[in-house]
Amino acid sequence: MQIVTNIKKYFHKQFSVPLRNRFLLIGDLILIIISVLGSFALRLELGALFIFYLPQAGWMILIALVVKPIVYRQFGLYRRLWSYASAKEIRPIVAAVTTASVFVALGVLVLTSVQSSFTRVYHGFPRATLVIDWLLSLVLIGGFRYLPRLLADSRRAATSSAKKTAPGKPRRVLVVGAGDAGALVVREMQKNQRLNMEPICFVDDDSTKHKQQIHDVAVLGTISDLPRVIDLKRIQEVIFAIPSAPGSVVRQVADNCRRKGIPFRTMPSIYELIDGRVSVNRLREVEITDLLRRALVPIDDYQVGLNLSGKRVLVTGAGGSIGRELCRQIAHWQPSSLILLGHGENSIFNILLELEETFLALPLHPVIADVRDSDRLETIFKNHRPQVVFHVAAHKHVPLMEYNVEEAVINNVLGTRTVAEVSLSYDVERMVMISSDKAIRPSSVMGATKRLAELVVLDVANRSGRVFSVVRFGNVLGSRGSVIPHFKHQIAQGGPVTITHPEMQRYFMTIPEAVHLVLQAMALGKGGEVFVLKMGEQIRIRDLAEDLIRLSGLEPGKDIEIVFTGIRPGEKLSEELWDQEARYEPTSHPEIVRLDDQDILSCEKLNSVVNELAHLAHLGDPETILKIMDETIPGASIRNAPPPDVTSVV
Repeated sequence: MQIVTNIKKYFHKQFSVPLRNRFLLIGDLILIIISVLGSFALRLELGALFIFYLPQAGWMILIALVVKPIVYRQFGLYRRLWSYASAKEIRPIVAAVTTASVFVALGVLVLTSVQSSFTRVYHGFPRATLVIDWLLSLVLIGGFRYLPRLLADSRRAATSSAKKTAPGKPRRVLVVGAGDAGALVVREMQKNQRLNMEPICFVDDDSTKHKQQIHDVAVLGTISDLPRVIDLKRIQEVIFAIPSAPGSVVRQVADNCRRKGIPFRTMPSIYELIDGRVSVNRLREVEITDLLRRALVPIDDYQVGLNLSGKRVLVTGAGGSIGRELCRQIAHWQPSSLILLGHGENSIFNILLELEETFLALPLHPVIADVRDSDRLETIFKNHRPQVVFHVAAHKHVPLMEYNVEEAVINNVLGTRTVAEVSLSYDVERMVMISSDKAIRPSSVMGATKRLAELVVLDVANRSGRVFSVVRFGNVLGSRGSVIPHFKHQIAQGGPVTITHPEMQRYFMTIPEAVHLVLQAMALGKGGEVFVLKMGEQIRIRDLAEDLIRLSGLEPGKDIEIVFTGIRPGEKLSEELWDQEARYEPTSHPEIVRLDDQDILSCEKLNSVVNELAHLAHLGDPETILKIMDETIPGASIRNAPPPDVTSVV
């Protein structure tokens, strides 16, 4: 009796259907009968032949009633909320119906074989009915499942119509971009009445979409037509839904909206949409990075995924601006684990919380440690066995490092050597060090220490054959200590915004773009390379400040003054991103070049210099440190640099 009870429990557990879907099962049973009878009727017409083959139809019905519900369940057709069905649900429906029809056909084949062998009277079987039954099942089973969605949409439409006549009408919204992102945003506005947003029309530069409709919303013109369409349709808000658009297009829309006094929100850029999710909840106010982002360039997803998916990845400096974004984008590639190593507990805690909310299944390991502590790093690498290491941790504030020479050497040079040597000891497959354009013929302590750190990584790569490489780029927008937060603080205080010279310009790149290219460079590495990211065109600091003032809803020169304080000693009006005497080779990625580095020090000399600098740092002898760096690093001119302005952020 106990065995029988256990068998009953097992079958009840395996084949019980939730209450909400039992009506689906009952409906399927009815539709299975209708489909079989309908296939015979279509094949034979209602007449003598139909009556003659009716016994065979009965056998096919019995087989289908047994086989099809079981197959449908295995494909999950009884575990879905069909009132939220979308186009992607078509695939499991087709797969389930097709698989079930194949099994029914096999059952019919066995049946007819038995009938022909063991019975005196064999009626035969019209085989075309099997194909007709498959087609009817697709229509009936699929239609039955999409019926709740159609009913739900009808109810929402009725509710929407009622609300339009009620007080508190929804905001009239124009969507820029009639692509996939725009269509999803419009669909969500139509479905979610709590947003209180009514999509009125699209504008898009793709002429093939003009005068077409997406979810009953018309495409009324190009982006250049935006002012006219805003007036024509009495638009109250504009949403920019082209994640791949360059900053020039965002700026064009933002300027038009500002002149019209229309609120303007945007989707994040394609680099920020690392999880691929597009929704109204991700809309945000336009930021300076949106106005400066560059056009999307081709990417090699396969190579990046090959080196990150299923790997144990460690990021040093994971709590910093670049480190956090690296963790976000690495997590997208589904590594087997991600180790977040940082010295500041609050910053590591914040990125941990963010990643846990977005990547629920990703094993995360927050580690508080100092990259200068070799014993601690040994323990971390022994416990976690990382296969890929991104070394981001560094002191980067140029003026502050001029006053803290010893700390710059210990953290940037010795810390990098510790990470590289421990990575080598524990068989790390790939290591990428993040460097700076200030390492080019350095004139600052920070630049010199980053150049020595580069040489350390390249030395380890050359003598071990490991895929250890360096990625070098310039200023990033919005990083801690950069000009953007400084200007925002001045604007919040009511001004003035201070700039040294009206023609001062610098290279800038958004953090998501820079990190995206770092991952591309990582995939290109063979070992011992210095990759340099192309930074685009230089940007006037004055233009940057004016954009920030306007994005704050104010007018430069009217609400917020811009004051020019005078160029500082030794300061350049523009940056040199490229060492004019160096040779660069193109790579397979148009935004990344490989430096033909001729200034590699021998292993013995490099170790001697680093050990001497470490000794002097512990003794507290910055003058001798500067002298040695000037003499060791080709093109360095650190001691000749003028005294720094410690509050400089450019």
